[in-house]
Formats: sequence, C-alpha cells, structure tokens
Amino acid sequence: MSAETADTAEPTPERATEGTDAEGRRREQRGWYFYDFACSVYSTSVLTVFLGPYLTSIAKAAADADGFVHPLGIPVRAGSLFAYAVSVSVVVAVVVMPIVGAAADRTGRKKPLLAAAAYVGAAATTGMFFLDGHRYLLGAFLLIVANASISVSMVLYNAYLPQIAAPDERDAVSSRGWAFGYTSGALVLVLNLVLYTGHDSFGLSESDAVRICLASAGVWWGAFTLVPLRRLRDRRVAPGGEGAVGSGWRQLRATLRDMRRHPLTLSFLLAYLVYNDGIQTVISQASVYGSEELGLDQTTLITAVLLVQVLAVAGALGMGRLARAYGAKRTILASLVVWTLILVSGYFLPSDAPVFFYVLASAIGLVLGGSQALSRSLFSHLVPRGKEAEYFSAYEMSDRGLSWLGPLVFGLAYQLTGSYRDAIISLVIFFVIGSVLLARVPVRQAVAAAGNPVPERI
Repeated sequence: MSAETADTAEPTPERATEGTDAEGRRREQRGWYFYDFACSVYSTSVLTVFLGPYLTSIAKAAADADGFVHPLGIPVRAGSLFAYAVSVSVVVAVVVMPIVGAAADRTGRKKPLLAAAAYVGAAATTGMFFLDGHRYLLGAFLLIVANASISVSMVLYNAYLPQIAAPDERDAVSSRGWAFGYTSGALVLVLNLVLYTGHDSFGLSESDAVRICLASAGVWWGAFTLVPLRRLRDRRVAPGGEGAVGSGWRQLRATLRDMRRHPLTLSFLLAYLVYNDGIQTVISQASVYGSEELGLDQTTLITAVLLVQVLAVAGALGMGRLARAYGAKRTILASLVVWTLILVSGYFLPSDAPVFFYVLASAIGLVLGGSQALSRSLFSHLVPRGKEAEYFSAYEMSDRGLSWLGPLVFGLAYQLTGSYRDAIISLVIFFVIGSVLLARVPVRQAVAAAGNPVPERI
C-alpha cells in the first residue's frame, strides 16, 4: 500500500497493536493457523515424499537408451527432471507473486486472492491422480502449477501475520502456525502409509496408491482452506483507481525503490534467500536422494518424513521458546550450523541403512520448523507499516519463489556427475554463506529503521 493510500485510508485497524480486540485477534489467529494445516499436506505428501520418486520413475520409463527425456526438444537426464520442474515453478511464481502482493495491499482484499491461489493449487494437485504411464510432461506441468500456486498463496497468508499478532506475540503465533502444518502433514502421512503399505489388501496397485495419495493432498488442501477464509478478515483501504495488473507492476517498481530505503531489511532478505534456498532444496530432494542413491524403499521414506513431521512440531515450539530466551537471530544461526552438519552426514550415509536415515530425519525435524517459523516472525518486525503484502511477496520469493538456485545446482550436479551424493553436498554452500550474511545483520537497528517497536529480545 502506498504512503498516499495509507494516509487516506479509513481508521480501520491495520495492525493488531492498533485497536483490534483480543478475542477477535485470537479468532483470526486460530483461522490463520488452519491455512498451514491445509496446504502443508501438499509440501509433505506431494513435494517431499511421493512426487519426486514417482515422477522420476515415470521419466525413466519414458527415457531413451542414454537415460534422457526430451521435453520441448531439450535433452534432460530423467533423474534431474523433478529438480528442474521445481526451478521452473519458481520462475512462474516470481512473475506472479509481486503483482498479487501489491494488488492485495492496494485493494486490501487478500481473501479472494488467497482463495484463488489456494484452489488453483489444490486443483492441480488433485489432477495428479491422472499421472501414469509415460506422462512425465503432465506431471511436470501440474507440479509447476501447484508449486507456483502455493508460493502465491503464502504471500497473502504471511501478510496477515503483522495484522493479527502484536510484536511480542509473533514468534509464538508463527511457531504455532508451523506446528499446525506439521501436525496435518503427520496425520495425512499416517493415512498415506496405511494405504501405500496395504495397497494389495485394498485391491490397488502401487501406482494407484501413490496417485491416490497425491490427489488426496489436493482435496485436503481445498477443504481446510475454508476455515481461514471464514475467520480472517480484510482491512479496507482507499480505492487505488487502477487495474490490478497495471497497478501491481507499478506498485512492484515502487516497492523495489522503497526497499532501497530499508537496506537492513534487504540485508536480512538476502541472507534468508541464501540459507532458505538450501533448506527448501534439501526438503524437496530428500526422497529422490533416499530412493535413488541410498536404495531405500517408499515405506522407509514415508516413515522418515513422518518422523520429521512429528519432531518438527516439537522443534518449532521448542525453538520458539529458545528465541524468547536468546533471541530469534541467535537461534536461527544455531539451526543453520545443525543444517550444515546434516548435509555433511548425509553425504557419508551408507546405502541400504534405514536406521541412519531415520537419525538424519530426526535431526532435520528438530530444526526444520523452528528455522522457518523464526525467520518469518523475525522478518515481520522488519516490514514498514502498511506494506505487509508487498514486503511479504519479496519474502515469499526468498521462501519459495527465489528458491530456484538450489534445485538447479542439485540437478546440474547430478546431470554432470551422475551422483546424488555430489548433488547433496553441493548444498552446504547455501548454509555457510547464509549464516555469514545473517550474522552481519544488526536486527535491533533494522527493526527500529522500519519504524516498528523493538522487542526486548530479538
């Protein structure tokens, strides 16, 4: 929202600290948690567990004698297709997210945009039921649509955080949102595990079971999105007087110029872009690494991700408590050290050794939710008043939207070396550089520079 719009807007509360009553705030927070509950099943069951190995197997079945498929005439090693499709989805998201974020701030109507993004993604995910045979192009297309849609929806979802939570509440509220998401991911994975391991008793082939698990994530996503759509409320702003697309691009240019006035916020975004690229790539490529390099079966992978989901709930809440004692920045930095150790250990992990894979999954679970939840709440303190959706669109680019370099590096490493171990160890650089950049950000000064109250510990 532009400065002129902010000045002329009706005196409706724009942030939780500006008059929103406590009960209304709690009601919105509970509704807000449920979008994580809805869409996290896609991230867990589809992106992390089933689609990577399944799409890879379909691509390999369609590959030529040298192991290559040729989408649009481009030679691509079948084992790299999934990683490349994730990267392409990011490019699509990068184009759309700033427009949506600027339009949301200009009009104040986040809910209709959230609904559109969520249901496009849910429909694409449900459509994965038809992914079989040699339809690797269909699988790549649906992945691109679903992954771009969840990125766009998260811009709008995250932009609600400064409006529904006071500054001293945000670490806890953000962590609870992640905990809700990991809880739903674990619940659905249990159901997936029952269906997948018992597919014969249900009269299903293994492929049928996987396709049902993929499609059910889309149904879940769509169904539980109704809860936040009922409980969250839009904040009215003065009309901008321009079309959504045109004003979106104009506002994007204004946002980029405005962000230059907040170099410390930009410094945090750069650090987050780098280390989160590593996190997102580890999560999206872990199942491919486990199945193709370590020779683990699908049941082991599902169980490992289920373990991640269960421990991530405790990890998100536990790291939230650590942040209250030591500050969010220090807690995040400690988690990045753990991420680096995880990758180094993963490189040396022996094949056909599920126990060691479970140990590594446990470590990931303990730091995954907390590192992401605290990054989100820390960034919310660095957003200037009235620019939540615009700035969170930039944040979401770093979270999901600009996380294209990691999958690209992973895919290229495998394409060039034929080794997933080389691909996984190449990601260490993201955590090392991200840690250095984050350590250099004076977060208390950054919060004050954004015009926000500085919490006692941050």
